[in-house]
Amino acid sequence: MDIFSVLNLIGGLCLFLFGMNLMGQALERRAGSGLRTLLGRLTSNKWAGLLTGLGITAIIQSSSATTVMAVGFVNSGLMSLSQSINVIMGANIGTTVTAWILSLAGIDSHNVFIQLLKPSSFTPILALIGVILHMFSKDDRKKDSGTILLSFATLMFGMDTMSGSVAGLRDVPEFRQLFVMFTNPILGVAAGALLTGIIQSSSASVGILQALAITGAVSFEVAFPIIMGIAIGAAVPVLLSAMGASADGKRTALSYLIIDLFGVVIVSVIFYAVNALVHFGFMSRTMTAVSIAFVNTLFRVVIVMILAPMTGLIEKFVSLFVKDDKERLKGLRDMDLLEERFLTHPALSIEQSRQVINSMARCVVKNVTDALSLVDKYTKDGFAEVQKEEELVDRYEDKLGTYLVQITRLELTKQQNIMVGKYLHSITDFERMSDHALNIAECAQEMHDKKLNFSKSATHELSVLRSAVSEIVALAVKAFVEDDLSVAYRIEPLEEKIDSLCDEMKLHHINRISDGTCTLQLGFVFNDLLTNLERMADHCSNIGVAMIELASGALETHDYYNKLMEETTDQFKESFAKYDAKFKL
Repeated sequence: MDIFSVLNLIGGLCLFLFGMNLMGQALERRAGSGLRTLLGRLTSNKWAGLLTGLGITAIIQSSSATTVMAVGFVNSGLMSLSQSINVIMGANIGTTVTAWILSLAGIDSHNVFIQLLKPSSFTPILALIGVILHMFSKDDRKKDSGTILLSFATLMFGMDTMSGSVAGLRDVPEFRQLFVMFTNPILGVAAGALLTGIIQSSSASVGILQALAITGAVSFEVAFPIIMGIAIGAAVPVLLSAMGASADGKRTALSYLIIDLFGVVIVSVIFYAVNALVHFGFMSRTMTAVSIAFVNTLFRVVIVMILAPMTGLIEKFVSLFVKDDKERLKGLRDMDLLEERFLTHPALSIEQSRQVINSMARCVVKNVTDALSLVDKYTKDGFAEVQKEEELVDRYEDKLGTYLVQITRLELTKQQNIMVGKYLHSITDFERMSDHALNIAECAQEMHDKKLNFSKSATHELSVLRSAVSEIVALAVKAFVEDDLSVAYRIEPLEEKIDSLCDEMKLHHINRISDGTCTLQLGFVFNDLLTNLERMADHCSNIGVAMIELASGALETHDYYNKLMEETTDQFKESFAKYDAKFKL
């Protein structure tokens, strides 16, 4: 084996790892938010968890990625520790799918149809289709499909390159002697764990072992302990991901290691004890890519069969090592859903953001309602509640804004870009609505402290305006939370009605001040209330306009508003007429 073979080996390995990583990312994007649905809505059913973990890992080609997602869900309270253990066990089996795909390269037959099953036969066709879809399609989903095909082709070309570069080693005595070392099970397990810990992919480690198998130097006696070590090494990226997680999040990551570690200990003790008594004849048998894939799968299945009934014991065991973080448990809120671990999974991080914004929006509705009620009946406790809710909304905006900006740096589809744009537009408007609610509460406080009271006509007019503003706030939140464009279209006509109400009320109040019905001091308070209520409606309008404009695929929100200014649609006229009749002074 010369320097050029070594360079080919390195190049093949790089292509293999790159293709595998890229394929996993593209498959995840293609699956979209369905991944969250599958993982986030699991019941306590053991087999549902196993199958879910198996299915997702088979799709994204990484048990570590599946487990990292599970850590995030447990950390955010969407999944229990016991559920995550079932998912991890399923992921352990699902990760073996890659080895079976790679084993197709070992098919040897003169039959044309059988030959077509070899990756070397169909990979170029897949690569061609992938290039066409990726370069010439404008649809993001088709582009992702093209990326999947291209990355698979890259993976297989990398595998072929690795296999070709090591083929000459079959005649090198030193190479065969090297593998004799790994007949020692402890050294074999250590080598497998070290390799996987470095490249952070169990599928890639098994692929490398399959490539080496073509040399004829890999026997069952060598391969089996390496396969067991690979299972342990796969826990490294998961354990790293759990740094800074909650207690249950750390327990989930530790469970991944414990399952594989206990599985290796139990299986190896039983296997080698029996072998010492009966001396298995297949120990020296030369392994192929197919046989390595089979042993890898069988080993993982056996582990799950042994440990599946022990989920409760595993949960108790990891709980002994990781104690509860009581302060975190007491302070766990919706904002914990904004898991940094999900930032490598755009569909998941966007969905989590949506849920948190929905919580923020509901908090704003409560704050607006509480603030408006203070105008009629002021209490110190009520004012303190508005202040507290306003501080919470500010924290929502700060956390969401930071998280969404991080999402924008990811590789997003066109639709995902639109969604993130809508969310960034909306959180600022929701926060400003809460600010105006606090301003209204401060107006109520001033009236209470100074013992000020509006006239009957002013009180009536404010009651009408408050009802209109309460309705537009409810419409904006409903439209956003339910992603309902039909509701969004009803916001702008009501906002126009609120503007006209405010203009009319200002004129009326000037008249009341002129004839002495209201004082100048009350006039300032009245004007502050109108200003805050009107601006609150403006922010509701911003949310509705953003939803409508962004739904059309644009990232600018001016076109829809400008169109309204240029021409009034029949729908707009009809809605405005209803609000005009409903909210009269």
